[in-house]
Amino acid sequence: MPISSTYTKTISIPKSAIDENGHVNNVTYVQWMQDIAVEHYASIGGVQAQGPDATWVIREHRIEYLLPAFENEEIEIRTWVENIRRVRSLRKYEFVRKSDGKVVVKGESDWVFVDVRTGRPLAIPTDVENIFKDPKGL
Repeated sequence: MPISSTYTKTISIPKSAIDENGHVNNVTYVQWMQDIAVEHYASIGGVQAQGPDATWVIREHRIEYLLPAFENEEIEIRTWVENIRRVRSLRKYEFVRKSDGKVVVKGESDWVFVDVRTGRPLAIPTDVENIFKDPKGL
């Protein structure tokens, strides 16, 4: 069971996301995953909770491409935090085509909490962990 609520955003697929095969370029999904994760984190007060001396970096992405998506289609991007471990957090994503409700892509990212100066992993502070569980509790 996820530890955070699901954050969603609907986009209309721009021409710039389309590759030579006529559908959304695979790499574009990675960018959208990162963008919505950052947007979700900022929206619940994560940047303030972590402070200036720490940040998140991505250790690994996993993506499963299920169906193609095309220019001008509306896609709902969903993300949530599945779990938090000592220095890492697993975030999941779904890209859902609005016209038929089909999941076109599923993904997950393993994020690591690190010290800005050294790049070394840091234990995730309770304040940061708590914003995922109760963002209104700030």
